[in-house]
Amino acid sequence: MEQKIFISTDRGGTKSLPKQPSTHGPMRKLYIESYGCQMNFSDSEIVASIMAGQGFIFTDHYHEADLILINTCAIRDKAEQTIRNRLLVFNQQKLKQPDLIVGILGCMAERLKTQLLEEEKVVDLVAGPDAYRDLPRLISQVDQGYKAVNTFLSKEETYADIAPIRLHSSGVTAFISIMRGCNNMCSFCIVPFTRGRERSRDPYSIVQEAKQLFEAGYKEVTLLGQNVDSYRWHPSEAATATSPDHLSSKNVIHFAQLLAMVAEIDPTLRVRFSTSHPKDMTDEVLYTMKAYDNICKHIHLPVQSGNSRILKLMNRTYDRAWYVERIHAIRNILGPSCAISSDMIAGFCSETEAEHADTLSLMDYVQYDFSFMFYYSERPGTLAARKYPDDVPEAVKKRRLSEIIAKQREHALMHNQKSINQVYQVLIEKYSKKSEAFFQGRTSQNKIVVFPKEGHKIGDYVDVHITSCNAATLFGNTLSI
Repeated sequence: MEQKIFISTDRGGTKSLPKQPSTHGPMRKLYIESYGCQMNFSDSEIVASIMAGQGFIFTDHYHEADLILINTCAIRDKAEQTIRNRLLVFNQQKLKQPDLIVGILGCMAERLKTQLLEEEKVVDLVAGPDAYRDLPRLISQVDQGYKAVNTFLSKEETYADIAPIRLHSSGVTAFISIMRGCNNMCSFCIVPFTRGRERSRDPYSIVQEAKQLFEAGYKEVTLLGQNVDSYRWHPSEAATATSPDHLSSKNVIHFAQLLAMVAEIDPTLRVRFSTSHPKDMTDEVLYTMKAYDNICKHIHLPVQSGNSRILKLMNRTYDRAWYVERIHAIRNILGPSCAISSDMIAGFCSETEAEHADTLSLMDYVQYDFSFMFYYSERPGTLAARKYPDDVPEAVKKRRLSEIIAKQREHALMHNQKSINQVYQVLIEKYSKKSEAFFQGRTSQNKIVVFPKEGHKIGDYVDVHITSCNAATLFGNTLSI
């Protein structure tokens, strides 16, 4: 049978087919799976809101769904292989349920576009990160028997007017997307090609969303962006219906000002943010963190490599000395109690043993509280894939990664051991994974703490005396009920 493909060239225009109403009735069920970064999980909540407006209801079981959407990650080959393996599972379901619609969203959709439809016959629609408003129309085309694609990248889309539906939420913590896209052309990274250029969201809509979450009982929000420190908004650059008229002449709002605006909603609302870029992390942000007790004292500051030549090849736009200076600024302004985490890539193109040793030595110098660690995975279309041979053998990459992981475990355990006999305020987020007799929460420094449930409930702030630990978790007892 000939494959029919519908292509949406933009949010308003189509090619070859007029819009027609769905032939399906109401109360169709939607199942969403999300992979990759926090931005993807936040985007899935936007998608949920859009689809709820079309009458879809949600299910936690894919075999009950009429529509399966997979929000994907393309940052490493392993992430894409995970998605392809899931599609094999969903294909079996489709054999039992021929009317089932399967869609790929997000970065993998943007990277592969129509190639996904050709390679994965189970896939009916493909929508990039800026095309989620178009999902109802794409689904309508699939209902008519056509494959559907929209991977248009927008220069304006921020989804600021869409109230996300918090999926699988305990009602305690929530993500708020403050910007989309990335202007940093790191040579190893596919994100600028899958998410487009940076667009900052109206700050007043961000504050409004945070207020609504707090009024609904949420105790913590995390401000999300590929690089939150480059957040920049000015009324003249983006018309908005949510910013008060008397504030329209205000100067440019940068991330430090936005951070303060959200922190001032209420002192009992915790504020986190991710991710920062070392070249853009300013002292103003650090002093804002110091000024507000409810801004959590944790900074995720990815370094990727401890060697300046490798950093230049990665196009990170800073060297080792610049990064170390930013670490000094954090320690000097916020003190040693501020947790610092990082990202590490082992075995980047042409990395020598001495350059790998530089990464290990930087880890010894900074002593990160925790890190996300990977070996280099070449991504098609990136500058590194076009320009640099992927010449470090996989066995060497894996061995170097093992050394990085071992060192990070050593540092994490050391930090956690220093927490024994200390008292931390913990926000209870959920039950412990191992037993519902215990709760789990996090400190301001983003440390996971497990303790007996006693008379507390999810959403409470409690003071916990730490009695023991391992490299990943603190254990203790609450001081009072």
